[in-house]
Amino acid sequence: MLTKPLYEILPFGYMALGSSSFIALDINYALVAATVVFVLGARIYVMRSQNRRTDSARRRKSGYLPEMIYNFLPFIYLITALAIFKFLPKDLYPIVAICLLSYGLYILVRRSLYRRHKLPITP
Repeated sequence: MLTKPLYEILPFGYMALGSSSFIALDINYALVAATVVFVLGARIYVMRSQNRRTDSARRRKSGYLPEMIYNFLPFIYLITALAIFKFLPKDLYPIVAICLLSYGLYILVRRSLYRRHKLPITP
């Protein structure tokens, strides 16, 4: 059993490991593995977020995007920004990547504040 602080930061650790591996490594299968680790960390985060939501399903607004894409949108922005940093020329694209990175983090923080998660009470 993991301690609570370690358990809570585990998805962020997976995403940080995947991101840093994605940027640092050049071998194709290493890039695929780094992407998989990032996506698994994002999936764990989304699963925990959905499980901890306290608002009722009736009060949630329906949107134009499918729920799965909507939930992963900040992470799609983040991985796209990493891919832009990695693969595109260094002229104008870093500005676009920084904007995507900032917007993805903004959405992630805003959603976590909006949903008002309650952390599980452990005995």
